[in-house]
Amino acid sequence: MNPFINIAVTAAHAGGDLIMRYLNRVDQLKISAKGNSDFVSEVDRGAEAEIIRNIQRYYPQHAILGEESGPQGESDWTWIIDPLDGTTNFLHGINHFAVSIAAVHKGQIEHGVIYCPPTQELYVASRGGGAVRNNRRIRCSKRRTMEEALIGTGAPIRNPERNQRYLPIFESVISETAGIRRAGSAALDLAYVADGRLDGFWELNLKPWDIAAGILLVQEAGGIVTEIDGGDPLKTGSVVAGNPKIHPLLEALTK
Repeated sequence: MNPFINIAVTAAHAGGDLIMRYLNRVDQLKISAKGNSDFVSEVDRGAEAEIIRNIQRYYPQHAILGEESGPQGESDWTWIIDPLDGTTNFLHGINHFAVSIAAVHKGQIEHGVIYCPPTQELYVASRGGGAVRNNRRIRCSKRRTMEEALIGTGAPIRNPERNQRYLPIFESVISETAGIRRAGSAALDLAYVADGRLDGFWELNLKPWDIAAGILLVQEAGGIVTEIDGGDPLKTGSVVAGNPKIHPLLEALTK
């Protein structure tokens, strides 16, 4: 296995183990709000510290971009970390959350790991090396029409300006598809697109740590990922992903 992936997997498991130790005592956690319905707990911070510690043991010279700790250092290599994507699910006892880690070289995503601690599903991808779940190769779905497609999304919370753009897209997509799922973790949604569980996914205004590993997973599983307005999704966070047949159809509905 690639040494970057080895370190990312070790770090993801370390973060996931810490998260699971708190799963049955969420009521004892210190929780604060970062924004409207955007929460952070001591588990997020502790898991991120554990992940960074594992990475820096082997790559102390690399830069870090963590959701909780922000940017650290300067290097051609940057590790983009979301220690707990789906914090609100975790705090409500919903077992749909993940650790997401990506290694980026000069702006290009080279390696990605998404780990769901409750299910122990581990998604791994390296550029040019394909994508796997628990060491088994995965591919995007083969569905060809929107009528049979299941699409994932994430809705803006209490943000009228973003809702003005999001809600018309939602109405367009739901009227064309077999259904929409809003599960609460963009990282896992993208992993599910790579795994063929979802046929597509779109969301607006995400952060790099939400999507970096997932973008590579979808691409390495044979799917397509673009930015809604044609830019760089890592910079704007507005992303459309899907298998090769569904992606252009879904992209057209987001315009």
